[in-house]
Amino acid sequence: MMTRPLTVGACVAVTMAAVLVGGLAGPSRAHPYGSECETLPSTIHVAKEEFDDSGRLVRTCEEDLAVNKCEGACVSKVQPSVNTPSGFLKDCRCCRETHLRARDVVLTHCYDGDGNRITGDNGKLTVKLREPADCQCFKCGNSIR
Repeated sequence: MMTRPLTVGACVAVTMAAVLVGGLAGPSRAHPYGSECETLPSTIHVAKEEFDDSGRLVRTCEEDLAVNKCEGACVSKVQPSVNTPSGFLKDCRCCRETHLRARDVVLTHCYDGDGNRITGDNGKLTVKLREPADCQCFKCGNSIR
């Protein structure tokens, strides 16, 4: 049986545009959001199916699990530039994990192929889960793994 790790995370970017009027830029103002990228608790529903060698469903195990997620806004900007082909210098930032933490979780609600609850040792299934350990703003598109 092959188990694939689950990954929890999200990417949100807020873009601001700088505007030149008559060739002069106005005074700079702070972005109202600031950098609010946070590691927050959440709950997800995980279900894992297990099959025998002939492809028949042996059991399905599931559980609601508390996991971390990345959420928030990061300051991004676009400003005019004579040095770039597009005419704009873009600095886009996304809220995402600095690294992932692997952990084993136990799914305690297991059912056979007919939907009957399984008890005893077969009534539990341990799976690996990967979740954000910490979150911060990164340049969008840059892979950190």
